[in-house]
Amino acid sequence: MEPIKKVRLSEQVIEAIKNMIEKDGFEQGDKFYSENQLTTKLQVSRSSVREAVRILEANGYVTVKHGKGIYLCDTKVKEFEAFTNWLKENEPTILEHFEMRLILDPKAAGYAAEKADEEDISKMEAVIQDFILHAEDGNTAGLIKADEEFHELLARSTKNRTLHFLMKTMTKSLPEGWISSLHVPGRIQKTIGEHQRILEAIKQHNSAAAEMEMTEHLSKALREIRQSMKAAT
Repeated sequence: MEPIKKVRLSEQVIEAIKNMIEKDGFEQGDKFYSENQLTTKLQVSRSSVREAVRILEANGYVTVKHGKGIYLCDTKVKEFEAFTNWLKENEPTILEHFEMRLILDPKAAGYAAEKADEEDISKMEAVIQDFILHAEDGNTAGLIKADEEFHELLARSTKNRTLHFLMKTMTKSLPEGWISSLHVPGRIQKTIGEHQRILEAIKQHNSAAAEMEMTEHLSKALREIRQSMKAAT
């Protein structure tokens, strides 16, 4: 199998795993390759594999049994049913993710409004356009990557290396928050407008507005995720 070069999260990783399921003779209910085995076979980072597996799990292709491994779903459930089941299984991790984000991101947006230069703003504008294109194409993996990149670029624009490192680490190691948000019905289109308002406040160098818009963005996403969690009970 040809290695996948310079991929963190993309349709290539997800499609490669789907192809392995089909070509390597796996059937419903079978135990699949471990994350370590997938990392070796695909020659990508562990974080790339972990995020791809979580997306496939949220979409009802596989299930991750803690301490046991990755298994193919016995039946292909409807996507939203799979998502609500995934939310239930990952609820503590997702809520912790947003608790941390609500501490980190609003202040980062405020600092970005003070310190972002034209290059920073241009890169954030470009990634918002990428997000819009992925939304039009229905590319969930691309949407998640663009969402992560927007928040990472925002953190980088604060010129605070520690803050940027924390956000970069979260996007690479803790993908559940981004996955959960962008699978909620209607959240993709709302995210576009919210990101645009955050960036507009940054362009105007309005720290208070940038912080407020980011708080609103995360709070609305969390509220809608909680509503989906209730649907899973």
